Order: sequence, then C-alpha cells, then structure tokens
Amino acid sequence: MTPLATPDTHDDVLALSTEALARVRAIEIRARRRAASMTAGTYRSIFRGAGIEFAEAREYVPGDDARRIDWNVTARMGTPWVKEYVEERELTVVCAVDASASALAARPARGRFEAAAEAVALLGFSATFNHDRAGLLLFDEGVRSFVPPRRGVRHVTRLVGDVLRAQQAAPGRSTDIGAAADYLGRVLRRRSTVFLISDFIASGYEEALRGLARRHEVIAVTLVDPLDVALPDVGMIEVVDAERGARMLLDSSSARVREAYATAAAERADRRRRSLGVAGVDEIEVRLDRDVTTPLVAYFRRRARAL
Repeated sequence: MTPLATPDTHDDVLALSTEALARVRAIEIRARRRAASMTAGTYRSIFRGAGIEFAEAREYVPGDDARRIDWNVTARMGTPWVKEYVEERELTVVCAVDASASALAARPARGRFEAAAEAVALLGFSATFNHDRAGLLLFDEGVRSFVPPRRGVRHVTRLVGDVLRAQQAAPGRSTDIGAAADYLGRVLRRRSTVFLISDFIASGYEEALRGLARRHEVIAVTLVDPLDVALPDVGMIEVVDAERGARMLLDSSSARVREAYATAAAERADRRRRSLGVAGVDEIEVRLDRDVTTPLVAYFRRRARAL
C-alpha cells in the first residue's frame, strides 16, 4: 500500500456527515478545555531531550560535561571538543493511530476511533496553543495516510476528522506497528514526539519501535476496552477475531471460561508491556469506559514533576 501524504484542507472536515461533524465539534470543545488548562511547563515536559538542537562544536574547557564531547571533532583536532546546543523554538507532535480491524472491536458507547480522536485533539490543541506543529499518521497492515505536521486550530480539527473518517473506511486485516515506525523514521527529519495510539494487539514490532525511539521521543497510548480484560456473564455468545475472521462460541455464564479469558487477557497485557519496555517506550493506558484525556494529562504532570 502506497502511503498518502495528504494536504491540509478544511474541506475534508466539512465533507463529514452531520453526525460525524457534531462528534468532531464535541471532541474539539472538550479537548480545547483540557489543553488550555495545562501550563506550558506541563506540556513541554513530554519532550525528553527535545527542545534543544545542535548549534556548533567548541574546544573543551574545564568544567564542561564530558558526555557532550564530540569524539569525531576531537579525533580530527587532536584536542577535546564539545557540542553546543541551543533551545528549539518549535516542537513537533505526531500522532500515529492504529486504524486496523481490531480498532473496531469495542463497545459502542465509545469505540477506539472515538477515543483516538479525542487523544489526537488534546495533543494537537496542546501543540497549537504552544505554537508548535501537529501531524497524523493512520496505519493498519501498512501506512494508510500521513498528514505532515502543521500549526493551527483548523489543522487540528482536520486531524480529528481524519481519525473519525478512518472508521468508515475498509480497514486492513492486520496491524503492522513496525511499518508505521519505519515510515516515521524516514519522513521525520527533525526530532519529534510520536504518540503511538493503538490496542497493541500485534507482535514483532520491538526492533522498529526501538529504532524510532533512538531519534524521537515515542510514547505508547494503549486503548483498552472493558471487553479486552473481562468477559461479561451474558450466556452463550459468538466471539469474532476482527483481524483474522475466526469465530468461536463461548459460554460466558461459565466461571471457568471467564477466568480463562481474563488470564489470557492478562498475559497479552504483560507481553505488550514487555515489548514496549524492550523498545524503550513509555506507556499511557487509556480505558475506553473512563475519561480519555485524564490519563494523558496525569502523565504530563508526572513528567513535569520529575523534571
């Protein structure tokens, strides 16, 4: 699948149905309020090591941090030289949203696409209010589309609309997080903060994600539906694998079946946490039956306190 870099046009938002447009507006209002309530320090705390860029190399003087020694210049000059940095005035946020078939597997009250759209809105407006840029990548078994980072409220509204519109498109059968990470590693020329929004029902992405995290700040936002962790007691039900199409009948009234379901869910969550740990990526877990933005804001505030 050839990735599509799409231009920023407000017409895309206007092309949404009346119902979808109302959802965009509602999400936008909630996200604007939360974004406006965050201080600039809290927002900037999500960027580990970003906010600075290389300026020049100069000769080492006693008291300089040895970790800043530029070994290439030192070898060439024959004396120690260190790297000098200056603060960047512009930061970049990119939201990479999983739009695969498994994103459709959620209770209708708030699906994964709706939750992802709300997260994109909060992150996008936070960037906009701080005069920074926001972009969007949609992926499934490959890269579906990429909206390059730009500034502006209308641009963020368009990103939110793109996430909701992706729910109506035919999704890929599988989730390739590695392909998304590799693509971002190629197209992001300057250090950025990447929020990877997914259910992380995937495997084999650790190396690609670790490679992306070497150059950029990468934060996983895991969308967890109540059905991901526990099977309700509702009698005989048919369970369908959204990505593989396999079907199975389960007797949810059986305590043993519910226990096995919960055990498998816990093991899947453990594998996800290990994979993200191997990749060196922080994780924010977002429950779909609770407020979406609260875990994100709480994470930013923890980072701000740590700094």
